[in-house]
Amino acid sequence: MARIVGGIGSSHAPSIGAAWDKGPQREDRWAPVFDGYLPAKHWVEAQQPDLLVIFYNDHMNRFFFDAYPTIALGVGEVHKQADEGWGKRALPDLRGDPDFAWHLARSLVEQEFDPTICQEMAVDHGILSVLPLFGDAAMTLPVVPIAINVIQHPLPTARRLFRLGAAVRRAIESYPQDKRVLVMGTGGLSHQLHGERYGFVNPDWDNRFMDLLEQEPETLAALPHQDWMERGGTEGVEMIIWLAMRAALGAQVRRVHRNYVAPMTTGLGLLALESLSHAVGEVR
Repeated sequence: MARIVGGIGSSHAPSIGAAWDKGPQREDRWAPVFDGYLPAKHWVEAQQPDLLVIFYNDHMNRFFFDAYPTIALGVGEVHKQADEGWGKRALPDLRGDPDFAWHLARSLVEQEFDPTICQEMAVDHGILSVLPLFGDAAMTLPVVPIAINVIQHPLPTARRLFRLGAAVRRAIESYPQDKRVLVMGTGGLSHQLHGERYGFVNPDWDNRFMDLLEQEPETLAALPHQDWMERGGTEGVEMIIWLAMRAALGAQVRRVHRNYVAPMTTGLGLLALESLSHAVGEVR
């Protein structure tokens, strides 16, 4: 039986990948960000996962406004890197795991979720901005990407994503082969990229969010989109994606590592959690 070994929540700002590629990791502005990933990197390496399930959002590089699915699941053998307009980065394409991904697809549909099944899924900075920070081994692991619409309204509710995470856990635990699965959720944290509040960042909300995600995720699941956007900026609604990762871990978790850096254009957060739950119940 497959099992979840832990979860990672991370911001996925494209500037992280750009700074990583250019190599200014020791500059004053970026050192606290990249140093903050090292404990999580070492922990992930120690867990020796066989597979990554990653909740993220596509930034109109695989989908566009004419057809933007609420939930999309990649089942291909390879997930190519999307060219976001300035050329592809010097990164390999990501391996998939079709057998596991199709099992996940069938299980989610049986649990009354209806993801768009993508046999080709190009991935963008929603995954690739931070995955290299977890080491070369992380870049070689098979990835099952689950893209969430947090761009074109109507958006899925925070509660819907919390239930999705629980359904993914049930799917993982019903997979007959032994696999150690690490679940990731990326997005945010607080930021707004347009309008009068351009550049808005709310460190108090970002840290409160990470507190609640660890200890009282149901409180976050109950918040409407308006609350997320008022507290964290319009694009900060991406933070609801972390709820899918958190629900996949079950009720009880242990914090392994946490890091937060601000101010930049985006609040940059990282949270690594170990699952202490051996079975998942119904998520209300």
